Amino acid sequence: MSSDNPVIQLACFSLDENLFAIDIMRIREIILPQKLSALPRSSRILEGVINLRGAVIPVMNLRKLFGMPGPANPKTTKLLIVSLARQTLALEVDTVMEIITVSAKDIKPPLNTTDGIGMEFLLGACLSDDRVFMILDIDSLLGQSEYREVVRTVSN
Repeated sequence: MSSDNPVIQLACFSLDENLFAIDIMRIREIILPQKLSALPRSSRILEGVINLRGAVIPVMNLRKLFGMPGPANPKTTKLLIVSLARQTLALEVDTVMEIITVSAKDIKPPLNTTDGIGMEFLLGACLSDDRVFMILDIDSLLGQSEYREVVRTVSN
C-alpha cells in the first residue's frame, strides 16, 4: 500500500443486529464477563466495576447508552477493555466478530443529523463483505459529567 492511502484495523462487534467497530489499537484485551461490584447509586451508563488484575475498571453498558433493550442471552456477552484518552473502560458487547482492515479513503463520514440519534458517538461507517460497520468514537462515549462519574466510581 502506498503511504498516501493509510489503512486502519478495526475490531468488529455486534449489539443485536447492529454492527460496530473500534480501532484495534484502542483495545487492550477482550475478556469474558467478570463478577461486577455494584455502584452505591444507580448509574445511567455504568453497570458497575470489575477487578482486572488489581485495577478497578468501570463497565459501560453500550445497550443502555444507545437506548437498546437487554441482550437475548446475557451469558454470551464479552467485555472489550479499551483505553480512552483519560480512562480505561470495559465495554459490554454481544459478540466480538472479527478484525477487518479498511482503507482510510473507504471510511464514510457519519450522517449529518441533529436529532440526537447517537451520531455523536460515531467517527464514520465502512463496508466489509457487504456489511455496514459503524465506527465508534470511543472517546465520545464519556461526556464531561460521565467522566466525573467514572472518576468518582474508581476513586472510591
